[in-house]
Amino acid sequence: MESRRTGEWPSPIASFTGIYATTVERRGMQKVHVEELENSVQPAAVMRHLTEPLGLTDLAINYYELEPGDSFAFAYHNHEIQEEVFYVQSGTATFDTEDGPVEVGPGEIIRFGRGEFQRGWNRGEERVVALALGAPLDYGRQVKLRYCATCEEMTDSQFDPEEEDGTTVKVAYCKECGTENGRWYRGSMPGEVP
Repeated sequence: MESRRTGEWPSPIASFTGIYATTVERRGMQKVHVEELENSVQPAAVMRHLTEPLGLTDLAINYYELEPGDSFAFAYHNHEIQEEVFYVQSGTATFDTEDGPVEVGPGEIIRFGRGEFQRGWNRGEERVVALALGAPLDYGRQVKLRYCATCEEMTDSQFDPEEEDGTTVKVAYCKECGTENGRWYRGSMPGEVP
C-alpha cells in the first residue's frame, strides 16, 4: 500500500491483479469501448480508429471486423516510416505480400517492416476480428497500388471522400490517368470489396 500513497508505480504483478487500478487511472489511463466508436468508411464491415480516443501519440491502433471478401486496406500498399503489426483474434486473414500470400490465424501476429508492400483480406468463410498496430504514428509517404483498367496495370492511387446521396463514400482514382478504380461505403458490401 505504501507505493499507492506515494504515487510510485506498483509491481507489474500487482498491476495485473487490478489492485492498483485507481493509481493507473490517476496517471492518465485512457479506456474506450470499441463498439461506442464510429465505424469508418473502409473496405471492411467494421473499422474503428482507436488512436485518437486513446490519446496515443506514438502508436496507431485500429480495430477490424472483416466479413468474407473484406480487406484491411483500400490498396496493396506500404508505409515509408511506419512498421505495421496485425493481431488476428478470430478467423483467418490472408495477406498478399511480395513473397506471395501469407495466412494468419487466430492468436497469430504478423509484422510488416517499413517499405514492405501488403494488403490483408478475409478469404475464408468466417468473420475475421483483428487489431492493426503501427509505429511510429506517422506513415510517411505511402504507395497505394490498385489495378487501373485504363492504364492496364497496377498504378499508385489517391483516395478522396465524396458525398453520395447524403452519405460519405471513399473513392480511389489512378494518379496516372484519373480513372476511378474503387468506391467504398460504410459497413458490409456484398461480395469481395474492390
